[in-house]
Amino acid sequence: MLSLLNRNKTFKPRRRADGADNPRYELAKLATDILATSLPAGDLREAVKLPEGYAPNDWIAVHLVDLFNQLNLIYGSMCDDCTDGSCPIMSAGGKYEYLWADAERYKSPTRVSAPKYVDLLMDWVDKQLADEALFPVAGGRAFPEDFRSVVKRIMRRLFRVYAHLFHSHLDEIVAVGAEAHLSTCFRHFVFFGTEYGLLPSKEMEPLKEIIAKL
Repeated sequence: MLSLLNRNKTFKPRRRADGADNPRYELAKLATDILATSLPAGDLREAVKLPEGYAPNDWIAVHLVDLFNQLNLIYGSMCDDCTDGSCPIMSAGGKYEYLWADAERYKSPTRVSAPKYVDLLMDWVDKQLADEALFPVAGGRAFPEDFRSVVKRIMRRLFRVYAHLFHSHLDEIVAVGAEAHLSTCFRHFVFFGTEYGLLPSKEMEPLKEIIAKL
């Protein structure tokens, strides 16, 4: 996989919980160990299940960072052909188009190119994950009451990048030999989202045939 990453776009990962003073440090390590065990067995459903004795929101926060980094890496390293010219709108086939809004610079839903949408999205998600009011790091601080709603919004938007990849760039990804990696990351994403009710069925419609085969 590393041979595929020497591409033009830059991958800027969101740092996971690290340091003994981070209350999710051990949980992040556990998630990595479970994923490493589950991958060879092909059992990603087990990798997303809540370990006994841990709080669901902590587990969701740890996984969300990993899912974000996985997708960021896939898009940034495998989609050189996703340009303003080739993808002037953010879409998933001819039936689905996604408009961007963020309540700041884009206060109303706005049509942008696919690469612009992805850039805006990745920056927006990174800011959400860095906001300690939403994703508290200090021990003893509680997650906000709307935490699950925030995560659902992030998951819905990240799903749209997968939808665009499968509909518009699968040939490119197959050509560089990365289809299996894309499939594994997508299965991880969908299993996590469905396990915790974070992906509404309506949002998954563009890839329902692929999801049915997972």
